[in-house]
Amino acid sequence: MTSSVSPPVRDPETKRFLNDRLDWNLLRTFLVIGQEGSISRAAARLHLSQPAISQALKRLEEQLDSALVVRRGPRISLTKTGEEVIQIAAELYGTISRLGPALENPAEKVAGKVRILTISRVQSRCYDDFLAQFHLDYPHVELEVDVLRSSDVVSAMLQKTASFGLGLCRTPQPRLEQRVLLQQRYAFFCGKRHRLFGRKNLTLADLQSENFVSFTSDQIGGNLSPLTVFRDQQGFTGRIVASSPSLDEIRRLVGAGYGIGCLPEHIVAADVLAEEVWRLPPWEGVIDVNVYLLWNREQKMTRAESVFLERFQQMLMTTDLAERF
Repeated sequence: MTSSVSPPVRDPETKRFLNDRLDWNLLRTFLVIGQEGSISRAAARLHLSQPAISQALKRLEEQLDSALVVRRGPRISLTKTGEEVIQIAAELYGTISRLGPALENPAEKVAGKVRILTISRVQSRCYDDFLAQFHLDYPHVELEVDVLRSSDVVSAMLQKTASFGLGLCRTPQPRLEQRVLLQQRYAFFCGKRHRLFGRKNLTLADLQSENFVSFTSDQIGGNLSPLTVFRDQQGFTGRIVASSPSLDEIRRLVGAGYGIGCLPEHIVAADVLAEEVWRLPPWEGVIDVNVYLLWNREQKMTRAESVFLERFQQMLMTTDLAERF
């Protein structure tokens, strides 16, 4: 069947160039652009700058000698060629999860220890499924998991005292690689002992004088400092009456009625349904905070650590961000 779209490859020399020198990372970037329908949203999802995403798209169009998108203000739409290319890119990355088992030597036993430092309450079925499958595939690899504050996770990664970290990292560290595992939407909540519990039709103004339960990293320079900035911008005058580095303790103090607190929506979803906590404005939430997979690019990895990282990145590459909770 003859395609209605003229193929971008027009001569044997160009075909050889694409086969040998096409940067497949550009296809991955283009796939995310197509999924998000926006350069800015693709940049946020890939944790890159908008100019970097635009430059990657330009390079791919140059290599394929075809326009792939049509810009319509902040949104973009795909050309017919772009639709074909994104389908190919999706199929390509859909097969990546099978590369590890295909290349692994069955006779080679992978063994050793992988030490992971993580913040508390990383709630992700996708991550849980990854760990379960990894254990099935590599039963001789031992995992050691310690729970720390995000700042301590980052510090340990910089000092190379652990294999990998899962935590917040608001300011990129030059020596650390980071990949987004989860994007958590934080919103305000109060407990059933609080005077605002159960009240409907509240506005942001109703919260301005309320006292707060705060994360200890909720300060200028900390990983959750955008919460402080938000409160200042909105003119909130309430005091911070309790604080903790632990999400579980913040949840406990909010439930005890010490004040309102900012918590990840998906973490307290069951508490909302059980009417243990009450959602407060703004209804669109306050901020999005990423949980990253972190590792030190200068650290020499063991075979077990290399396989763990390879499999983890395959999972991230083949799973949409919205499906990881």
